[in-house]
Amino acid sequence: MIQRRFLLFIAVLVILLSWGGIAASRVGLVVRPLTSSGVPLLYVAPQNAAKKLPAVLVAHGFAGSKQLMLGYAHVLAHGGYAVMLWDFDGHGANPAPLAAELQQDLDIAYASLLEQPEVDPSRLALLGHSMGSGAVMAAGIRHPHRFAATVAVSPTGAAVTPQLPRNLLLQAGSWEGGFVANAQQLLRAAGGTSDNSSGGEGRALVIVPKAEHITILFRNASHQAALQWLNATFNQSRPSSYVDRRMLGYGLHLLAWLGVLGAVAPALVPATKQRVRTPPRSWGGLALAPLVAIAGLALINRGTELKNLGGLLVGGALGLWFLLAGFVWLGMLFDIPRPTLRQIRLGIAVFGLLWIAFGAMAQVTWLQWWLIPARLKLWPLLSLACFPWFLASGVAQQSAQVSRRFLWWVGQSTVLVVGLFLTIHLLPQLGFIFLLLPIFPLIMAVLSVAAAQLGEAWSYAVASALFFGWMIAAAFPLA
Repeated sequence: MIQRRFLLFIAVLVILLSWGGIAASRVGLVVRPLTSSGVPLLYVAPQNAAKKLPAVLVAHGFAGSKQLMLGYAHVLAHGGYAVMLWDFDGHGANPAPLAAELQQDLDIAYASLLEQPEVDPSRLALLGHSMGSGAVMAAGIRHPHRFAATVAVSPTGAAVTPQLPRNLLLQAGSWEGGFVANAQQLLRAAGGTSDNSSGGEGRALVIVPKAEHITILFRNASHQAALQWLNATFNQSRPSSYVDRRMLGYGLHLLAWLGVLGAVAPALVPATKQRVRTPPRSWGGLALAPLVAIAGLALINRGTELKNLGGLLVGGALGLWFLLAGFVWLGMLFDIPRPTLRQIRLGIAVFGLLWIAFGAMAQVTWLQWWLIPARLKLWPLLSLACFPWFLASGVAQQSAQVSRRFLWWVGQSTVLVVGLFLTIHLLPQLGFIFLLLPIFPLIMAVLSVAAAQLGEAWSYAVASALFFGWMIAAAFPLA
């Protein structure tokens, strides 16, 4: 009892310190949520600026949101820039379906940026990641009189020349080979490396070490390279020692809430838990599950547009993958314990804890976690689709000790990554899932820790399915 109380005290202390770190990152900044023509915007700038500031439009990538680009916003704002972020159609809090043309949303953000009192309209720049990189490079080429510099992170394609866009900085992570190749090709088309920023023909490529398509967004090397490039363009010399460490606080926040669960779980779960011996065939079911899911998706793809399934780009197909794979794995277990009302209620309560642990701080660090109505209505269906997989996972782990749970986490993560990789190989229209593969083991680790505290298959399945369904609904674009 004393150990659990001490764990609870430490966990609460870490949670408070984590939120304190988030608050500290905003000290000295103006943060204004805005909406224009239905587009959700977020404006970040230094407080009490003595003169008009250079400003940057910052665009996210596919399945991203304005929150995902906050690292750049904080570093640039602390460095003396006004920054405007927004959600493209179908992304984050923007309820409009994703359109092929992204420039309309960028133009709305541009007009809103010019309305902000701190902004110098004669000193503007662009920064974009992945899908957003294509949008900002196109805008820089189309409107060279507006934008003095463009920063393209994990760049896609654009019709760049040695003159346009002005002062082009390309970035790519060393672990995202395809985007490194894109960046190198763009640099050649743009005339090669040049330090002629005063003439608008500056050109450079920065390879961020040990970063891939998602983690590059949280790397200080990427943030600082963008800041230095813009400083060279605008002759800025405002000193800034700010390093964006919000994701470190986010990680501690998540671990602390799992500590809260560990402290309170013994009071919620009976001391004598129902034990179910894990049948050997459960490993066979786990191995067979992705093969059936892949075959099922391939058959369904013959008669329907799989990419837009369920109103979510790629996300609906991912939910269906889990449904098919989950039924196969569950079917191999045979002996499934009956649920009790207490277990269902406990699962819902743990979902609430996971929702706060993972999402409350994510909303202000990297993910639009609060679902708008168009996404919220998809959540129950996605949760039901994921439920068989997590029930099978819960049954397989129910009697396992720590070492065996670790093996289940390794096995489940491996099957998910390999199975989804094979799915993408067969159905390339779902290729965006490839960029998310490194995230699946992390999510499964969080859920495995929760499963270890509960020790009950149904509670774990309810909590995990509701949580994972929410994640899919939050992350993928609206079709």
